[in-house]
Order: sequence, then C-alpha cells, then structure tokens
Amino acid sequence: MTSMPASAAPSPASGKSKYTLSAKLPDATLHKWLRDLMLIREFELKTMAAYQQAKIGGFCHIYIGQEAVVVGTFGAVNHDDPVVTAYRDHGHALARGMSARACMAEMFGKAAGCAKGKGGSMHMFDKPNWLFGGHGIVGAQTALGTGLAFAARYEYEVLKTGPKKVCLSYMGDGALNQGCFHEAQNLAGLYSLPVIFIVENNGYSMGTSIERGTTMAHNLCLKAAGYGIDAIQIDGMDVMSLYDQFKPFADKCRAEQRPGFVDLKTYRYQGHSMSDPQKYRTKEEVAKFQERDTIMTLSNYLLNERKSLSEAEYQKIQADVRDEVKDSVEFSENAPVPELSELYTDVYAEPMPNLSPSGEYTHGAKNPLL
Repeated sequence: MTSMPASAAPSPASGKSKYTLSAKLPDATLHKWLRDLMLIREFELKTMAAYQQAKIGGFCHIYIGQEAVVVGTFGAVNHDDPVVTAYRDHGHALARGMSARACMAEMFGKAAGCAKGKGGSMHMFDKPNWLFGGHGIVGAQTALGTGLAFAARYEYEVLKTGPKKVCLSYMGDGALNQGCFHEAQNLAGLYSLPVIFIVENNGYSMGTSIERGTTMAHNLCLKAAGYGIDAIQIDGMDVMSLYDQFKPFADKCRAEQRPGFVDLKTYRYQGHSMSDPQKYRTKEEVAKFQERDTIMTLSNYLLNERKSLSEAEYQKIQADVRDEVKDSVEFSENAPVPELSELYTDVYAEPMPNLSPSGEYTHGAKNPLL
C-alpha cells in the first residue's frame, strides 16, 4: 500500500454520490471497512513473503483483489449469522473478526492458531465469530451452509430460541459444476432455507476461464432459477456499491426465510495458489482490474467526496495495519508448535478405545467394541 494524496481522484462531476444505502452509513463504519480492506491486503502480502521463505507449507490461496466481497457482504448481515466458505479464506477470517495473530499462527502450523495449527491456510475456523470454516473439498461447504441455514430456521420457528438468521455460503466459480452444490440448492429450495450461495466469480477455475468450463457463464443466475431460488448479479470490485446491492437482497432472504444466489463479479490479482505460474492470462488483463481497486476507490470517496478522512488519518490507518500484520508474523515465528498428543484430538466427536487415530491405538489390535 502506498500513500494516497487528497488529490488522487476528482469528485464526481455532478457533485452527488452514486451510492445509496452505504452513503448513509456513519463515518466510523466506512473507516472500519477501509481498515479491514487494508488489513486483508497487507496480511496477504506478508503471507506471500512468509510462504516464499518456507515458513508456511502446503497449499496457500491469496485473496488480494477480492477484499470487497467479504467486507461488503459481512457489513450487510448480522455478526451472529453463520458463515462457511472455501479454501481461499484468510480474508473471510479477518473480516469476520479473527485476530491477525490467530490467522497467521494457523498458517505457520503453531498451537496458537485458530485450529491449533492443524488446519493451515485452507481451514480457518472461528466459532465465536460464527465462521464455520474454510473447506478444501470444492463445493462441499455449500451443503454445510445449507445445514447451518436449516439449523437457524429450526431454532427460530420450532425451538423459539433464536432470531431470524441468514447463512452466507461462499464458493468459487469452479464449484458451480460440483454435484454437491446442486444437491444443496435443491434442498434449500425445497425446504425454503435461508442460505445465500455467494459465487466469488473471479473468472477462473484454477487456470481455466469460466467460459471454457461452465455453461451459461454469461448468466449464472440461471443456475439457481431451476431450483426456484432468487438470484442477482453484483459487481464486487467496489465495496460500497456491493453493499448497496447486497443489503436489500440479504434482508429479503432473512425476512422471507428463503434461499438466494449471488453471482458476485470479482477478480484475484494473484494466481490460484502460490504455485500458479499464471500463464493463462495477460498482465494487461490484471492491470485493467487493478485500475478499479476497491481500496483506492473507497479511499478516494472518503478523502475527496465525503471528506470524512484526512490524509494524516489515512496514513495512520495504514501504519496501524502494517504494525498489526508485522506483529502477527513475529508472534507466529515465536509461538510453540502443537504437542504430539494433538495428533489425536479433535478427530472424533465420540472417541472409542483403540480407534485409529487415537493415542492408545495399536496397529493390528482388535477393537474391543467390534
């Protein structure tokens, strides 16, 4: 991130904001959005550096470019609405409220991580913040999201123990063709479950463009129509515009306790994963999307149009974010690794004697319960 002078971009010629709902939000909310966007961006930059230094192992998927998706959609729902996502999940974790330390330590494989260092980059869980995980099996999280929505509606209508909720189930466009997703849509439509399937449509399934691998790529909303699910398409590169479009849709799904589908157009600046050479797209294509960068757009709005943020305040947010991320790396480097006994914890809900993997398991021994 670099300094952004107050003259970086002119105000609209009309002198009026193009935004509707988001323009009415308090300054503090929009400033928090900007900080969250900058935090995710800085965190991912440091994650890339740590991965290249072999401090992070396994697969690692960077969220740079897509930050507006989580900041805008989370801003439109309640904090106790359940969330589930795929394996490009660092941004979701940070935007939901996970500390940078817990997120970075997880990727370092340290015991202080959100999943005790046993999940890594693709498996961020944060129960207090209602984040029910990043998941490595493509499309599988959509069934979990549908189940979370079922539980929420059951608690509201049958048990009378909770408010109306809506579950956000995020997925990449590559998951559109997975059978699990279509089964989840069918059940959500059949039982009228308040889950919103959010397709983070960055245009590529790994290195395959969506047009080459998915039918009706020009109108993904048709994927939901066959299941009786309302759907909308949203530009996901501008966090305020995204909020303006997503907020009424999410409110409707909550009020009617019905499912929804969102084709959320976004773009990742980096490769599919850290091992991706990105030979399937041009530098000019990436640069075209970077011209619409959400951090730049929101900063310009706050500095020049709304004039609720000074250059000094912008610089302060930037410095604070850098310090927070730097601290998370130093903390993770010095944190202890998990105890060997952790290999056998959090595997089974109801452990049984001599059940592999468990501490007392002996290869070849007969399970006394069988």
